[in-house]
Amino acid sequence: MADGYCREPMTLLVESNTPAPRMLVFGAIDHAAALARIGSFLGYRVTVCDARATFASRGRFPDADEVVVEWPHRYLRSQRLDGGTVICVLTHDPKFDVPLLTAALRLPVGYVGAMGSRRTHEERLVRLREAGLTDRELSRLHSPIGLDLGACTPQETALSIAAEIVAHRHRGTGVPLRTGVPIHRRGVPSPDAFWPAVHLDQGVGINLLGAEVPYPQALSSSQESR
Repeated sequence: MADGYCREPMTLLVESNTPAPRMLVFGAIDHAAALARIGSFLGYRVTVCDARATFASRGRFPDADEVVVEWPHRYLRSQRLDGGTVICVLTHDPKFDVPLLTAALRLPVGYVGAMGSRRTHEERLVRLREAGLTDRELSRLHSPIGLDLGACTPQETALSIAAEIVAHRHRGTGVPLRTGVPIHRRGVPSPDAFWPAVHLDQGVGINLLGAEVPYPQALSSSQESR
């Protein structure tokens, strides 16, 4: 380029940097340590938060970028979040879950998931409705969290959660590629955009492209047992 100030052509290098998307993991349990590791691997800035200082220690979560001792809903409300943020609730305690999810499901974040059995999920929905959440807000909740991989260990469960997050972010179907779904998608909007949650009913899954696909009723035993 050349102008009145520069008589010779000039090449400019323009470099832009954006902060890493955030993964907020609530509940300092073994599954949180595994999820922090895979979240970091996927490029997230990972925060583990728990109100119990005994469990929320740096030594237990070496792969997290930060470990916070605070009531989950209070910490969440103190943060500036965006559509690239994912929130994973692993607390298994209504006194933590309900105020946290009430706040999370009203934020413009990209993904909100909560761990627990189907019975826990149904009981949680009742409490969240009593807290004033609408059906539209509740439809954003991914619970029980994760895809059906047959996961048993904390590491396998973390993989199933990460798989659902990736599928949700990129509008993946979650079905095997050998079924004929496109390997590479064209014209997919920004990964930071919000996509409707997956709903499961009577063994049929509604994938993120709006089509019905067979979906096993069984969840990973590691969630159903809790």
